[in-house]
Amino acid sequence: MGTKLLLETTAPFQGLPELVAFHEGLFEAEGLDVEFKERGQNAPTGTDTNVTNPDLVSPFMSHASTFETGQAGMYNACEWGNYRRVQDSDVQGRQLGRRSIVAYGALVVAPSSDVYTPQQLANKLIGVPYFAGTHYLCLLMLEGFLPRDLIKTCLAPTGSGARFRSLMKGEIVATTLTEPYITVAEKAGCRIIVMSPFHGTEVATPGVDAETYAAFSRAVNKAVERIKADKRKYLQYFIDYYKSDPDVAALTVDDLSPSRLQVVEPAPIPEEELQRTYQWMLGWNMLDGGTGAEDLIDGERQSTAHDLAASSG
Repeated sequence: MGTKLLLETTAPFQGLPELVAFHEGLFEAEGLDVEFKERGQNAPTGTDTNVTNPDLVSPFMSHASTFETGQAGMYNACEWGNYRRVQDSDVQGRQLGRRSIVAYGALVVAPSSDVYTPQQLANKLIGVPYFAGTHYLCLLMLEGFLPRDLIKTCLAPTGSGARFRSLMKGEIVATTLTEPYITVAEKAGCRIIVMSPFHGTEVATPGVDAETYAAFSRAVNKAVERIKADKRKYLQYFIDYYKSDPDVAALTVDDLSPSRLQVVEPAPIPEEELQRTYQWMLGWNMLDGGTGAEDLIDGERQSTAHDLAASSG
């Protein structure tokens, strides 16, 4: 029996290499006994246009919901949300490095919308999953076109599928989606207003030591190599994961864009990017400023783990 590692569940758009490493025995080959633990049982499933400030809800509605109750030792999520969750963590969660998939998020409008450019979203209600990656990505993408006070958001469901349906029902003017729902939306005639890739990070409790994280990273990197060598094969994950949804089940691999599947070797969070992200979040009052950026990572464990992974990879 290998070292036990409890991970929160993940979806292909944010954790495909982890899923491949799990299903293809790469974790086992590194001496890890990985088990996925369900998360997000209390995550919002509907749009609430009355909740227009993320401070009205918990950053642990979905990601880290199981982690914070001691039932998982590690999870991955967008880097911005993880800065906030680590700041608020009751179990001393700290970031240990970048996750290996570069996710894609798109801000889309319904086919009948009169919005064609980002500037036209001024003062229009945009449904976003507060504290998840495309919440922050929405702000980042739009603040290049609009003053911050003209960007209006409300609480939308955690899953892209539910947000897509909310958009199509006319509950919101625009929303953010990840794959495969970017493709679903395009096939339905929706328009992408702006789209961008974004990083995420891995967060662990103090119980996940450097050796364990190094083994995890080695297994994930082997999955990265397999995905890069055959993107078509692994794009099928995006369909299979959501096959209970007829809109996704109707897709084929040919419908999905290989250019939106980008994976990279797990790596430490670059210091300059750490500081810039920290300052940006302070600028939006998303952090309390009581701790510095360096307190939101475990620098020593991160450095040791990645050195170990590189030396024995």
